[in-house]
Amino acid sequence: MNVTRGSLNPAGYTIGVDFGTLSGRAVVVRVADGAELGTAVHEYRDAVIEQALPGGGPELPPDWALQNPQDWLDVLRIAVPQAVRASGVDPAEVIGIATDFTACTFVPTLRDGTPLCEAPGLAARPHAWPKLWKHHAAQAQADRITDLAHERAEKWIGRYGGRISSEWQFAKALQVLEEDPATYNRADRFIEAADWIVWRLCGRETRNACTAGYKGIYQDGAYPSTDYLGALNPRFADFAQTRLEHPLSALGTKVGTLTPLAAEWTGLPPGIAVAAGNVDAHVTAPAVGAIGEGRLLAIMGTSTCLVVNATVLADVPGICGVVDGGIIAGAYGYEAGQSAVGDIFSWWTSMTSSAHERLSQACADQPVGAHGLLALDWMGGNRSVLVDHNLSGVIAGLTLATRPEDVYRALMEATAFGTRVIVEAFETAGVPVTDFVVAGGLKQNDMLMRIYADVLRRPISIAASDQAPAVGSAIHAAVAAGAYPDVATAADAMGRVLTNAYRPDPARADAYDVLFTEYRTLHDHFAGRGAGSDPLAHRLRRIRNVARTARTGEGPA
Repeated sequence: MNVTRGSLNPAGYTIGVDFGTLSGRAVVVRVADGAELGTAVHEYRDAVIEQALPGGGPELPPDWALQNPQDWLDVLRIAVPQAVRASGVDPAEVIGIATDFTACTFVPTLRDGTPLCEAPGLAARPHAWPKLWKHHAAQAQADRITDLAHERAEKWIGRYGGRISSEWQFAKALQVLEEDPATYNRADRFIEAADWIVWRLCGRETRNACTAGYKGIYQDGAYPSTDYLGALNPRFADFAQTRLEHPLSALGTKVGTLTPLAAEWTGLPPGIAVAAGNVDAHVTAPAVGAIGEGRLLAIMGTSTCLVVNATVLADVPGICGVVDGGIIAGAYGYEAGQSAVGDIFSWWTSMTSSAHERLSQACADQPVGAHGLLALDWMGGNRSVLVDHNLSGVIAGLTLATRPEDVYRALMEATAFGTRVIVEAFETAGVPVTDFVVAGGLKQNDMLMRIYADVLRRPISIAASDQAPAVGSAIHAAVAAGAYPDVATAADAMGRVLTNAYRPDPARADAYDVLFTEYRTLHDHFAGRGAGSDPLAHRLRRIRNVARTARTGEGPA
């Protein structure tokens, strides 16, 4: 547990709780001006479950990623009280709490919200556990969802860039049905973790408009039709009707009050306002002044999520989705992303047993292109704009003279090139990008931010807070508690950003333009797009899966 301490102020306060991939953090924020008075971080005990279930058992198949819901509850039990104590604030002065979550992190539950993995007889069944956002084992289901939508000319497919991701709700649920129908039949509800944690706080099921729109294919007031879902699999026809449908809550609305049990966990007063759930990326926009049209926000951590508001509704190929009011009321919110960014850097430091700081220092003064390398940032698949998690990374140009720091810099540059592909996709489709704002842990990497400024040829603004998603949640809590009339007004009072903290260097930007042209060539070659294409990465993955299955036996049932 890491705790930081702030100063006491007698004004009203809200709590923001941000549930990330590896940890959860809580922040106590002063409603009057957004000052952060106390924070606490709790590391998940089971982190990302990728090898075997916590109780043991067979090895999980490739591309699985699960989580333990008890880790999330421990954030409420441990981080929230720690943050309040660190702030010096009297808990009686706290007026509301709001949460945000990774998405799509999807939980199958009983009717009362009990996760299936905690139901009698199901703890040993992998499909009973929550699937984390980076669970990519449902690619086959995602491809079928996409292909059938195009065959039937479903209107909604264009809102998701023309492809549905294996990370989203329907692909994950269809995988459960087809690989473990008995577990699927035990599930009364499938719910985003963003909504499940709110259920635990206020004691009633709620569904937020953000995750329903971006991760649940909810467009124009409806989920995909029963005819469409039945064509995917007859047993899937009623999935939305029976396991998803519920009135949706707008962001920043009060959906309930803190129950006595949740008050006991958190040390907060029962009856305070609980806000609708939200996604960690989207909730951050108000905290960093990125709610105006064209102010693209990149939340950079293990992965990168990019969100931007616009007044126009456009179909942007390869994005994650566009939702009316998905970020803030009155605007179309667009989302795109990269499945692995910080995870790539951590992978390389682990492979080389070298610290980020040493590798950064060793290549900081290297001229652009001097390492002779070019990489594709697909070690976690490609979320945007190819929407294919069976793709894999590439490093071209390796020689016997290549050093670890050369590869490290090339990987940093690859993630920046991937971001530029997304920015250009928005602009080509008519969605303006006027500013670039960064939040998340990677904003602290000075060299990375300089690379991004040069590759994007635009200034980079930086979130003032190191806990911007949690602050964004605290802003939504203030609105839910009635302290402000809407999120935009609260953001004006409580949000902070360091404007144009990094500016592009013209000479380096010119050099990166040359490399970016080569990146696009590499990108398009290994993407393998076109009718009947079978990319090399897909073939290699099939060979790998056959080999691993032969070694470990069949996957989970």
